[in-house]
This record gives sequence, C-alpha cells and structure tokens, in this order.
Amino acid sequence: MFDFDIIKTATNNFAHDNKLGQGGFGAVYKGMLQDEQEIAVKRLSTTSGQGLEEMKNEIDFIGRLQHKNLVRLLGYCLEGDEKLLVYEFLPNTSLDKFISDPNRRRRLDWQTRVKIIVGIARGIRYLHEDSRLRIVHRDLKASNILLDGNMNPKISDFGLAKLFGNDETERNTNQIVGTFGYMAPEYILHGIFSTKSDVFSYGVLVLEIITGEKESVYREESAEGGDRLSYVRRKFILLRNRRITLVIKSA
Repeated sequence: MFDFDIIKTATNNFAHDNKLGQGGFGAVYKGMLQDEQEIAVKRLSTTSGQGLEEMKNEIDFIGRLQHKNLVRLLGYCLEGDEKLLVYEFLPNTSLDKFISDPNRRRRLDWQTRVKIIVGIARGIRYLHEDSRLRIVHRDLKASNILLDGNMNPKISDFGLAKLFGNDETERNTNQIVGTFGYMAPEYILHGIFSTKSDVFSYGVLVLEIITGEKESVYREESAEGGDRLSYVRRKFILLRNRRITLVIKSA
C-alpha cells in the first residue's frame, strides 16, 4: 500500500504533462518513484460510483495473477477520497494508440502484429485455463492491451472481470457492462457470458490488428447491411488485387 504523498510527488502532483490517458473511471498518469522506478498511476474519479468496487476487483485478481502477458500491479492507495492503482509503466502505452495513429501504425509490421496477436492469446489462455483462478475478463479491447518497450502485449484493466468455478461454463447477468463492438451477441441479447465471450472479443482485436482499422469501422459497416467478416473479406480482395497489379507492372 502506497502513501498518497509518495504518489503525489512521483506524478508531480498529477501534472497535466504526465497524463497518459483518460478512461471511463479516471485518468492515468506517468510517475517516477524515489528509486527511479517508472510507474503508471490510475486515479479513479471521485464521482464514479463503481470505482471502489472495480478497484477491489482489480487488486483481488491482478494481485494473485502473474504472467508475462498481464500487466503487473505494484500497489494501491486509499486515502480520503483518493483511490489510486499503481502499475508497472509500459512506454508504448496501449494498442489502440497504434491502430488509430497512422504514424505509429507504421511500426506495426507483420512480425510485430503476429507477436501481439500471439501474446494476447497466451494471456487469455492463462486466465481461462492455466492459472489457479479461472477468470473471464469481460472487457478485452484495444485500449486495454498495453505494449512494453519491445511491443510485447499485456492485458490490463480487470475491473469487470469475474471469477468462474472449475466446473462453471457460463453465467447470466441483467447488468450488461463492457464496450459495445467487442461484446458477444449472446451477452448483448441475453446477458450470457463465459470464456467464449472473451474469445469473441479477442477475434475483434485480431481483425483490428490485421486490418489496422478500429472496431467502430465494422460497426458502421454493419449499419449499412454488412458485417465484420464481409468487411475483412473485401479488404483482403482489394489487397490481393493490388498486389497482382503490382506484380504485373513490375514484370
């Protein structure tokens, strides 16, 4: 457990220049401890009613899970109205920043994309099968995939995660939470979620990584009568025809 003054000093009093991003439950800041260890601090909003419950969830799960493709929680701080989570700092921030930024996207060569896809899959398999806990994440999306200095992916944000029993296959809820576009149809329509729900979200992530397009593009496509697979298929055909044209011209 961190003292609030230590975190306040490390982030230069949560200076705007140290702000890494803004999520639904608060802002994230870069900081440096006195031993020069870089950290990322999630400062949960004081107006968020769900913040404390999600914070407890995060501490409970990440504190007991250890895997190279999961973000590492270093500690937390509860003082007055302040609710802080302290993580390892990952210099390349989140995957969505690379997908949405044309300049950063150039760093995503095919070898790097495959490494990210495989790394996320290993993290999910650990949560579902290989850890002593069986966890359904429920909010896998590009902004919750962080990248280290070598572009290795790490799954983050376990605020919505649920613990499953060894013999439990699915669960039903009336409270639909998560990010639309990554949610499985049975979850949206009937509130049923399971490890399969995470696999569906992973599939959307794979499409984003391969195409370099955000999932909102697929939603726009669906509104016009298409779907994700139709969109990817058309992209593939266009890319293939372009390559054939280039080969003919070079010949």
